[in-house]
Amino acid sequence: MTPKMISFVIPCYRSENTVESVVIEIEDTMAGLSAYTYEIILVNDGSPDNTWDKLKEIASTRKDHVIGINFAKNFGQHAALMAGLNESKGDYVVCLDDDGQTPANEVGKLLEALENGADVAYARYAHKQHNLFRNFGTFMNEWMASVMIGKPKDLFVSSYFAARRFVVDEMVKYESSYPYVIGLVLRTTKNIVNVDVNHRKREIGNSGYTFSKLMKLWINGFTAFSIKPLRIATLSGSIFAIIGFLYGVYTVIKKIMYPDLPGLTTGFSALMSAIVFMGGAIMLMLGMVGEYVGRIYISQNKNPQFVIRETTRDEEK
Repeated sequence: MTPKMISFVIPCYRSENTVESVVIEIEDTMAGLSAYTYEIILVNDGSPDNTWDKLKEIASTRKDHVIGINFAKNFGQHAALMAGLNESKGDYVVCLDDDGQTPANEVGKLLEALENGADVAYARYAHKQHNLFRNFGTFMNEWMASVMIGKPKDLFVSSYFAARRFVVDEMVKYESSYPYVIGLVLRTTKNIVNVDVNHRKREIGNSGYTFSKLMKLWINGFTAFSIKPLRIATLSGSIFAIIGFLYGVYTVIKKIMYPDLPGLTTGFSALMSAIVFMGGAIMLMLGMVGEYVGRIYISQNKNPQFVIRETTRDEEK
């Protein structure tokens, strides 16, 4: 029987000091899983340090199973994942981080879940070894995925997961400028399971996610794969319209029943508060609509998900 191939996809950013240990751990782990062959795809996401030089060094000594891809600029983790998925050839594809926090030596648990019939298996951590900011970001990402794109509440999603080939083939059909991997997985299959693994503490460096990057990721998630924000805006507008109508009726009735009641002076502050609140709500809703329209415009202009400057295979030719 021909052994199944596993494709490991690793987005790399500021990881010149950590990525090689991840590759070595994968190699050591796969040496004990003789039922599989494997390849490792390392994607340099425009890292400003010497990550690309390190990837070329790693690939030069492992030409049979490692390929490095270098982006022309920083496109983000999800774009790097999409580049790796497009390059992958494995029957199963495993995505993990470049910092060693996602335990490559426990990949057998994810593969076992796929062998048992799951389409996608996400690693679930009893305790995440992230700082408070990253844990908050994870919580918000989980909430957004549940509310906006229909993720089951009992499903934990993370950057460490394994997927079957047909799932990956469907994901790479997405050519829009704003990829969101979790959304692509959820729209492809519901046969998704969690597998408990350990999460390690970061030994070197800091997370590449800043607040602005997390905000961009959340907005990308719900604008690319959900129209619920637009429906919320419609519902909010309807509620405000009803409240305004009822308040107008109340004002007329009060004027008829209490014609001598002074109202201009006492109602000025309330009126200004209502105007400012309604104006802010309208601008927020218009901004939401504009976000959708802007993304449609950019996608129609064929803005690329990523641009590959070079790969390690180019140098071999």
